[in-house]
Amino acid sequence: MRSSGRNSRGSGSGSGGNNYRGAGNRRDEQQQRAGRPRPEERRYDVGGGSQAGPGPKAGPKAGSQGGPKGGPKGGAAKSGAPKGVGGRGRKPNAPARPREYEAQMEERNRARHDKPRVALPKTFGEVEGERLQKVLARAGMGSRRACEELIDQARVEVNGKIVTEQGLRVDPEKDEIKVDGLTVATQSYLFFALNKPAGVVSTMEDPDGRQCLGDYVTNRETRLFHVGRLDTETEGIILLTNHGELAHRLTHPRYGVKKTYLAAIQGPLPRDLGKRLKSGIELEDGYARADHFRVVQNTGKNYLVEVSLHEGRKHIVRRMLAEAGFPVDKLVRTAFGPIALGDQKSGWLRRMTNTEVGMLMREVDL
Repeated sequence: MRSSGRNSRGSGSGSGGNNYRGAGNRRDEQQQRAGRPRPEERRYDVGGGSQAGPGPKAGPKAGSQGGPKGGPKGGAAKSGAPKGVGGRGRKPNAPARPREYEAQMEERNRARHDKPRVALPKTFGEVEGERLQKVLARAGMGSRRACEELIDQARVEVNGKIVTEQGLRVDPEKDEIKVDGLTVATQSYLFFALNKPAGVVSTMEDPDGRQCLGDYVTNRETRLFHVGRLDTETEGIILLTNHGELAHRLTHPRYGVKKTYLAAIQGPLPRDLGKRLKSGIELEDGYARADHFRVVQNTGKNYLVEVSLHEGRKHIVRRMLAEAGFPVDKLVRTAFGPIALGDQKSGWLRRMTNTEVGMLMREVDL
């Protein structure tokens, strides 16, 4: 009876052990079929390196990388897989764009920024014109404060209308501005008076290399015109400007601008010489008449006479006096219209005042 009991316990334990070992083998077989290694065969990565080993401390930390939940993926990512192929790396370099495409992009960018400027309303854009007092001050009428006083005194006209309010904006290139009835040269015009010496040719350039009017204005960037002519041996005032219309009118017979000369002649002079000159002296190209004649100085046989006329024919004064029987020894032009030579020295060039320019323009209806 005892032997049978031992045998029964032995057989029971033996069968139970066999059953336990069989269940373990089945579990291992299932894990192998699922592709999972056995617990004793698992390797854990420590610190991302290539060394691994079993251990209780390494298991939990490496579970997310090489543990049972993500072993193969983590191991493959750390096992040196090429970047851009099986792991998370930068993308391979894109092919370079052709130069033609780059040029087209550049043209499109330039076209985008070269659009026509949008016209803004005057409230936001630039205000047209300049303030009247600023224009007058630049034209030489005085300081801005003095020009404002001229406006307050109703002495300034713009396009024929008297201005009394301050801050009026004008266009210096288009609007006609007058002070006390005289036109103000607000445009970029130049006006000069030269006392031409004897021996200077009345041209701006001389092909023969003789001294000419252009030698006195070589430092001017703007081209100037000489108003009328003086023969080489005649001295006196001659005007230079870049105002073409003014120069044309000052020399046109229609406007009859008067010129005044001083002539040195030999006497004695008859009393009716002035009357003969005013009545007209017949020349080879027609009659020539003087507007005014008077004797300025007389020393013995030497006479200094003043002759005024509005004609501008070549050598007109010399020819008139020579035809009357009194050849000219020396001739000086002392005035051109309202512009007088005064005490200006020979060879000196001076800039005309704004008042003088206004008188010249009024003389020819400008």
